[in-house]
Amino acid sequence: MYSYIEGKLEEKNPAYVVLDNNGIGYLINITLNTFSKLKDKNNFRLYVHHAIKNEATTPVGFVLYGFADEQERLLFRHLISVSGVGSATALLMLSSLSPDKIYNAIIQGDAPVLQSVKGIGAKSAQRIIIDLKDKLEKGNIPVEIMGNSHNTNKDEALSGLTVLGFNKVVAEKALNRVIGKQGNGLAVELLIKEALKLL
Repeated sequence: MYSYIEGKLEEKNPAYVVLDNNGIGYLINITLNTFSKLKDKNNFRLYVHHAIKNEATTPVGFVLYGFADEQERLLFRHLISVSGVGSATALLMLSSLSPDKIYNAIIQGDAPVLQSVKGIGAKSAQRIIIDLKDKLEKGNIPVEIMGNSHNTNKDEALSGLTVLGFNKVVAEKALNRVIGKQGNGLAVELLIKEALKLL
């Protein structure tokens, strides 16, 4: 089992890369999220998930999925642990939605967000939420998945809301909902304003 492969990017497109490591070219399937982080880099480390397939399209039965960070790989592994969610579906989910949006949708039980992904119906969305909500809430996904660079904004907004008299737990849930819907690039003032609409 591989943990990561680091090497020269010989070929890259939104669906896969070929990573050259000591003269061996590894074809690795990737998400759009990971593709966006490759940019113009010549060398890159991908955290990989190795799968065995028994399909005609993969005659060797050996498939690699690569991720820019360990948190995205962990979320991928959680998704494929759900009955009916295969690796292709999980890859599509992580290409259609950012990891933090998927994370927040599961935590908040927001099935319509998951259903916005092609091939995810109401039953599949509910199954994903039921199977993963407790696992994610217990901290199996590190907080980095929420976007570490913006944690300071969230912390400041949370501090502001508690100063205004709101319960810390309730205020944090509201902020997480805002971040889940609008991304984690909002300024502190906007975070507070949007959270107030939910409190």
